[in-house]
Amino acid sequence: MNVWKHIKRVVKDPPPAYVFEISHAGIAFSRESKKHREFGFQPLEPDVLSISPLKDNVVRPELFFDQVKQFAPVNGSSRTAALILPDYSARVAILDFDNFPSDKEEQLSLVRFRMKKSIPFELESAKVSYQAQSSGSKKHEVVAVATALEIVARYEAAFRAAGFRVGLVTTSSLAAHKLISGAGVRVATKLDDSVLTIAVAEDQNLRLLRCVELPELTAEEVGAVLYPTFAYVEDRLDKRPPSLLMCGYGELAASVSEQVTAELGIPVEPLRSRLGKVDETNTGLLGLLEQIGD
Repeated sequence: MNVWKHIKRVVKDPPPAYVFEISHAGIAFSRESKKHREFGFQPLEPDVLSISPLKDNVVRPELFFDQVKQFAPVNGSSRTAALILPDYSARVAILDFDNFPSDKEEQLSLVRFRMKKSIPFELESAKVSYQAQSSGSKKHEVVAVATALEIVARYEAAFRAAGFRVGLVTTSSLAAHKLISGAGVRVATKLDDSVLTIAVAEDQNLRLLRCVELPELTAEEVGAVLYPTFAYVEDRLDKRPPSLLMCGYGELAASVSEQVTAELGIPVEPLRSRLGKVDETNTGLLGLLEQIGD
């Protein structure tokens, strides 16, 4: 089972009444109504959140809670919720093992040991989850996610205080798998404020996830991260992605598209969902709901 099928299994039965995605700009949300799901977005003031893997992200908890409690139903409706955190608040790694034990405690211990070498915070105070997936070789491949406990707890606290029962907690790019998965190799990139995320999928499996804070918002800085990633993908997977899927670039979209077409010789396409327009605030939300709906 790959990591995306695992997420689908977790949220499929029963699906959450609410799905929230938190980004630098605000909270995208979806909630059940009697006939359909309703979608919306609640902007946040610029200083409410500071997205980081190293410290508490909720800088002004009172204002954050004030926004969250506005979503709470008053008629006794279900308050089950899935919570999607910003990519940059966590670290995702694809680990390979020659041997992977069957015992769950041994698995977690081994994953934590490997993650310890590559994350910028203390693993002892981190929440670690993982899921094995097909590697296409004799090695065992595992998608692992680590987030500082303080970060997860402060996000969850506002929703629990508003009366929500939070179940699944994941990150935007992991939740968005349905939007980038498919046959062959697919590469998707999202720019949220100054954070660039690149996800590489091959035949439903996640092969690479990079999340980088750019020093400047320019096409050149995007290219400095994007082009080596493409070279790595072609070298490791021995396949060339047919296109680049993009969202969230705003005024940079045209210049980045031109550079990608010129440098890599592939077309650029917008990231799409059958449920609505995809942008940097709702990528994971729409991807998760597509997964639930299948």
